[in-house]
Amino acid sequence: MSPSRDDQDGEPGTEQWSFRTDGSVQSSPAVVDGTVYVGSDDSCMYALDAMTGTQQWAFKTGDRVESSPIVVGDTVYVTSLDTNVYALNVGDGTERWSFKTGGLNSPSPAVVDGTVYVGSRDGHVYALDATTGTERWAFRTGRWVRSAPAVVDGTVYVGSGYWESENGTIYALDAESGTEQWSFQTDGGVTSDPAVVSGTVYVGTWDKHVYALDAADGTERWSFETSVPESSPLVVDGTVYVGSYSDAVHALDAATGAEQWSFQAGDDVCSSPTVVDGTAYIGSRDDAVYALDAATGTETWSVRTDGDVISAPTVVDETAYVGSFDDTVYALDADTGTEQWAFRTDGDVTASPTVVDGTVYVGSHDGCVYAITAHQRPE
Repeated sequence: MSPSRDDQDGEPGTEQWSFRTDGSVQSSPAVVDGTVYVGSDDSCMYALDAMTGTQQWAFKTGDRVESSPIVVGDTVYVTSLDTNVYALNVGDGTERWSFKTGGLNSPSPAVVDGTVYVGSRDGHVYALDATTGTERWAFRTGRWVRSAPAVVDGTVYVGSGYWESENGTIYALDAESGTEQWSFQTDGGVTSDPAVVSGTVYVGTWDKHVYALDAADGTERWSFETSVPESSPLVVDGTVYVGSYSDAVHALDAATGAEQWSFQAGDDVCSSPTVVDGTAYIGSRDDAVYALDAATGTETWSVRTDGDVISAPTVVDETAYVGSFDDTVYALDADTGTEQWAFRTDGDVTASPTVVDGTVYVGSHDGCVYAITAHQRPE
């Protein structure tokens, strides 16, 4: 008999269940309607019962599944390093359709208004019918499309180019037809996913700049020079937060690009900050997690782990949850940084935990997906 949720609650930080795959689990699980959807380096996409961890189904692709799945309605959309985009039935995992591109695909597709948008290493952005997988259009950029498309108000915003030595381009494409509305050239590949807020596109590139572009015509509103801004910009309350290879996180005025503050960590800041209730939470390759005053950049607290922290902390119910290369998932008091619990796996934890209904779902390079009790439930 499968245990009930009450049977599993236990003390905070205790394992409710674990499910072992045959490869590293590098992406954040999606948890929808009582099911955990997650991919693995064993080339499979899994659906697990969120309460018990029992496998509901598994779908085998031709290569690693490193991207987080997107669940829309009764369909799971996911990309694989076998160069395919897959649409799977949420109930039994049967393939509804697959679409083969000419190269590795961007981390996760965007699914908007019945269309799947995905970039590929073959230099194209594809728009696919979400129901049938039929290609609606393909736009050729000529360079690797690493960033995930952002689809806002009928326009697809996406960057191309990867390396520092090659030029990059930010494109705005008509979502219906794929027609280019405008493009903006950079001196390095586009490393981050575009953020589109209040008529402005914010994006970081390998030419060591963060750009703000007019979403309507691509005109440069401002640029800010830093080291390579690997993380995607986060825009909250008129401020752009971005981490960089200069070991710093920057807060920039969203309208002007003026630097409001910067905070120097001890190594690269690879993930996007998480900003909740006036505090910015970041991880760094200096093995630490930081909480900073979002208005001033003043350090509120820091907690040192024994490994790189490259994923964004997940902040829920006044607790910051984060994984580390020291094989551990940490639950830290969001106000003080006090460790509430630490859960040890047998491999690096590189993706952000997913927290749903008092349970932390997270993958590890040890090949397991874990469900961990987040906090004590009231009687």
